[in-house]
Amino acid sequence: MSGRTLTVAQALVRFLACQYTERDGRRQRLVAAMWGIFGHGNVAGIGQALLESGEMPFVQGRNEQAMVHAAVGYARQSNRLSAHAVTTSVGPGATNLVTGAALATVNRLPVLLLPGDVFATRPADPVLQQLEVPYAGDVSVNDCLRPVSAYFDRITRPEALVPAALAAARVLADPAATGAVTLALPQDVQAEAYDWPEEFFAERVWHVRRPRPDPAELAAALLAVRSARRPLLVAGGGVHHSGAEGALRALAEATGIPVASTQAGKGSLPYDHPADVGGIGHTGTATADELAGMADLVIGVGTRYTDFTTASSTLFAHPGVRFLNLNITGFDAHKLAALPLVADARAGLEALTGALRGHRVEHGYESRYADAKERWEHRVDAAYDAPDENARPTQPQLLGALDRLVTGDDIVVNAAGSLPGDLHKLWRTRSPDQYHVEYGYSCMGYEIPAAIGVAMAAPGRPVWALVGDGTYLMNPTEIVTAVQENVPIRLVIVQNHGYASIGGLSEAVGAERFGTAYRHREPAPSRTGRPQGGAYTGAPLPVDLAANAASLGMRVIRASTVRDLREALAEARAADRPTCVYAETETADTVSGAPPAQAWWDVPVAETATRPSAVKAREEYDRQAAARRRHL
Repeated sequence: MSGRTLTVAQALVRFLACQYTERDGRRQRLVAAMWGIFGHGNVAGIGQALLESGEMPFVQGRNEQAMVHAAVGYARQSNRLSAHAVTTSVGPGATNLVTGAALATVNRLPVLLLPGDVFATRPADPVLQQLEVPYAGDVSVNDCLRPVSAYFDRITRPEALVPAALAAARVLADPAATGAVTLALPQDVQAEAYDWPEEFFAERVWHVRRPRPDPAELAAALLAVRSARRPLLVAGGGVHHSGAEGALRALAEATGIPVASTQAGKGSLPYDHPADVGGIGHTGTATADELAGMADLVIGVGTRYTDFTTASSTLFAHPGVRFLNLNITGFDAHKLAALPLVADARAGLEALTGALRGHRVEHGYESRYADAKERWEHRVDAAYDAPDENARPTQPQLLGALDRLVTGDDIVVNAAGSLPGDLHKLWRTRSPDQYHVEYGYSCMGYEIPAAIGVAMAAPGRPVWALVGDGTYLMNPTEIVTAVQENVPIRLVIVQNHGYASIGGLSEAVGAERFGTAYRHREPAPSRTGRPQGGAYTGAPLPVDLAANAASLGMRVIRASTVRDLREALAEARAADRPTCVYAETETADTVSGAPPAQAWWDVPVAETATRPSAVKAREEYDRQAAARRRHL
């Protein structure tokens, strides 16, 4: 067996450059690029290897968590068929990966993490940034990544890289097992030479399976669908990952079964398709939630059924409701005591459609949801409408202005705050991949770096990152990367001076918006004359986020009115470099704002309190919680 002498880091980079995925006859690189921030834990290993090989494109990041978000955005836009890697130094560089890793694994999206680690040979103990654990000599801070990784290994000897690298590639390419994959790399081992077998660097293609349904499970599924009078299909992110949108459309058109969508599944059907009834759950539409309440069969396709989707187990209210779950993982397929249909989403939908030929829901059921869908569209029009062009826009009016501008080419990225709720209810998705809202982990700070990753996966398409002021302050640093790489993302900053979503929730649970406004503190009166801690009820903070974005290299367009906003968005869409639209928004009232939540969400309220707001909130909580049920 002929060999090649390389360092561990050089061998890993070479190996990654030779890995491919293939699905439906289309082949692509498994790891298309590597993000990195160099420190003493990886500069002489992975850093030197990237320089020497020239086979792996490199992107310079500014924040380790943000680099993972960018990689996740790329992977999601690539339907999990291609991923990015992230290399960091030891210590804080490694622990900064944890949030991004959790987001990737929660959302079942592949990303390869390569954190540096302390010396395997322990020439000095402790070394810089090493966590000393008195009861265990083999623990490092990288062990924080174990519970948030779909696969974890530490490469303490060169020869251990061979099985570890193969296992890492297998998990990255496996749609039923994927997530964050972590290979912890001790800094001494990274630089150690080894005689590698040439076969390790041969091109390897990882075939992405489309498993078909088991015949017995399919027969049970068909019986359930044929027996249902009011079925409802819930499309999750697995529809997109499988590229199953066409198969879903065929099933809906053949059977008349209405299709609601989770945040990850929105866009599985275009908004104007007759069977599309919009988002489901706490942030869903009245149409979808009404159908969920009466459904006797819920067909989940590629969904994890989070509490937002189920309205904390209060949404599916029919006394005899049953569940049928089509999912590539048995773990998700069995949720809610469902009939499982463990298969690829596209393959499973095609099998259902073929076997259900001639079956259709009752005409009255179709008419009912068609009428409800039309009524909801009028509510969207009302929320988007801006009768005064010279007024400051509300947040829904901002979305309406963007809605009128975009085409199916545009991609909208969001993750946290009040925007996901408004988007899920109101946004009119025109193409399968236009709607990119990360709501599995709902991570503030995801949007800007993820938009960069999305733009890398979809070059030439307009990509919009929508952020509130709270989210912007969490993680704006990758603006510098967008400027450096000239990735022309469009950033929209919605300035509402605080946490709008949590402020509203705080008020609803009796916490009276405590600590949610970005305002000066007003001192409470004191008998001694000394200032005491008061509430954040003073004037808004003199923070200029537009100037901040400009200082990081973005072109910034300020918009103070609805008319300004429309012009600014159009200008940003035509831009060929990173551009920001900054808009202060009015607090929406019940007339001009988005429709309220159509279903409950369980956030426990203080059981004992003296303040009237909390007492009243607890009474409402007990009333809503009484509707919870377990589906068995």
